[in-house]
Amino acid sequence: MNILTISSLYPNNKDPKHGIFIETRLRNLIADFPEIKPIVIAPVPWFPFSSAKFGEYAKFADVVTQEVRNNIEVHHPKYVVIPKIGMYLTPFFMTIAIAKVIKKLKKQGKHFDLIDGHYFYPDGVAIARVAEKYKIPFTCTARGTDINLIPQQPKARSMIQTVFTKAAHMMTVCQALKDEMLALGANSTDITVLRNGVDLELFKPSTIEEQQRLKPELAISDKLVMSVGWLIERKGHYLIIDAIKSLDNVTLAIAGNGPDKKQLQAQVKKLGLEGRVLFLGALSQTELNKWFRAADITVLASSREGWANVLLESMSSGTPVVATKVWGTPEVVASEEAGILVDRNVTSIKTGISQLLQNLPSRAATRKYAEQFDWHSTSSGQHEIFQRIINS
Repeated sequence: MNILTISSLYPNNKDPKHGIFIETRLRNLIADFPEIKPIVIAPVPWFPFSSAKFGEYAKFADVVTQEVRNNIEVHHPKYVVIPKIGMYLTPFFMTIAIAKVIKKLKKQGKHFDLIDGHYFYPDGVAIARVAEKYKIPFTCTARGTDINLIPQQPKARSMIQTVFTKAAHMMTVCQALKDEMLALGANSTDITVLRNGVDLELFKPSTIEEQQRLKPELAISDKLVMSVGWLIERKGHYLIIDAIKSLDNVTLAIAGNGPDKKQLQAQVKKLGLEGRVLFLGALSQTELNKWFRAADITVLASSREGWANVLLESMSSGTPVVATKVWGTPEVVASEEAGILVDRNVTSIKTGISQLLQNLPSRAATRKYAEQFDWHSTSSGQHEIFQRIINS
C-alpha cells in the first residue's frame, strides 16, 4: 500500500516539533502495518531571509527541500504566502507546489494508491485539486481550527465544503469536530472519528518520590503548574498568569515560543511575578516529559482545540490537568483521574487550579487513565479505511 501523506503541519529540519502529532500518527501506522509505504509532502511557506529580525517567517528560509525523517522520505516544496491579504490565494500556490513534487515522483516511477491528507484549509483544498489532476483517491483529517474557526469566512467555508464532496473519506480527531462538519453540510457516513493517541513509552510517569526528586533539579520549591503551547491569545497563557497571582506557593512554567512572548513577559513584570513565572521556550518531547513528571498539574486555557495532545502527554506523565471545556477537550478530560474542566475565565481557572491542588488524584491513577489512549486502535481504523478505499 503506497500512500502519499500531504500536510503543511509536519516537522522539518528547522522546526522538529511542528505538526509532530501527524508524524507520530504516521509512524505508528507503519509500525503496526509495515506493508504501508509512505512518502510525505509537507509544503512550507517561501521566505528569502533567515535573520531573526523577520520573526517566525525567518525559520522557513532554511528548510531543506527534501529530507529523511524516521526512515520516511519527506519533501518540503515552497509555496507563496502573502500575509493578511493572501488567504484565498494560498490554496492555489500550495496546489502548484504539491503538484510539482508529485510530477517529479511519478517520473521516478513511483505511484500512489491513496493520498492521506491533513487539515482542510488550505491543505485540503489543494489536495483535492491535485488528487483530481492525478486521479488519486484522498482522505482528509480535520484537526481543529480548519473546521471550528476558518469556515467562519464564507469563501473559505465554500472551498472546504467542496472538499467534503470530493474526499473518498474524512476523519476527525474528536466527535465535536465531526458534529461541526455535519453542521457545515458533510454526510455522517463519510466521516470517522479517530482520536489521537499518546506515546506511552516516551511520556513516562513519575511516582510522588520521583517527582519530589526532580523539582530541585529544576530549581522548583513550590507547587509546579505547567502551561504548554504556542504563545498566542488562543492558548490563554495570559489567563493562567492572572489566575496564579493570588495563589500562594505556586510556580508557573510556560513551555513554548510565539509572537506573544514579550507581551506575556510584560504582564508578568507588571504583576510582580518574575520569580514565579518561568518561560522555558520550546522543549523537546523528552525535556517536556521531565517537566511534566515534576509538575503537580498542567493547565490548558485554550479558546479552541480539536484534540489537545498536550493533555494526554501530561496525563501519561502522571500529571492531571485543568482544561477549558471547549470543543474536543471534554472528550479527553472525562474522569476525576484526568483532572477538571473549567470555563475560560480567570476566576474559573483559578478555582480549578486551587481545587485540583487540594485534591490531587494519585499519579498512578492519572497514568492509568492515559493508557486507554494508545495508538493501535487509531492505526487500525486508518488501515481499514485506506484498504476499503483502495479495494473499491
